[in-house]
Amino acid sequence: MVSSSPEASGPDQPASPDAPANGALASTVPGLWRRMACWLYEGMLLFAVAMTAGWLFSALSQMRNAMDETRRPLLLAYLFVVFGVYFIWFWCKGQTLGMKTWNIRIVDRQGRPLTQSRAFLRYILSWIWLLPPLALHPLLGVPVVETMVLLLGWIAVWAVLARFHPERQFWHDAWAGTRLITSKPMSRR
Repeated sequence: MVSSSPEASGPDQPASPDAPANGALASTVPGLWRRMACWLYEGMLLFAVAMTAGWLFSALSQMRNAMDETRRPLLLAYLFVVFGVYFIWFWCKGQTLGMKTWNIRIVDRQGRPLTQSRAFLRYILSWIWLLPPLALHPLLGVPVVETMVLLLGWIAVWAVLARFHPERQFWHDAWAGTRLITSKPMSRR
């Protein structure tokens, strides 16, 4: 599926482990469709993480349903921390499970693995994908269906804005000092 796209012939070639940090890494940027497919796949994996974490939270806090107004903010904060631990852990290792599947690796601007502080900064900035339209729901009372339409539109616009970055990186990556590159899955060693 990926090989039939026009992007697959050029910029999706694997990077050598000792590729220089200048323009050579810019040519290894995965195509937008591949990055978005990885993003969707990661969302499916996060569903399992959220279900497990939510079950654990509800069992330990005796929360009966997600509409419990006293515990719901705690559940959301807990999931924010759980997702943060998931992403920061895997980004410091170079790849999340979804990135391994789609042969994408995350590095800093010099091509080195991320530090925990840089991974944390990227995690915070990556919420730009979701928070602006989701904030409209409680702040302005936008109905749920319209919020979902706004969310999908915002995601599409935010993804297309990567075309305007000189190296075609997502803007939260540029601001965090990170970059996505094409890479074969890293070994277990």
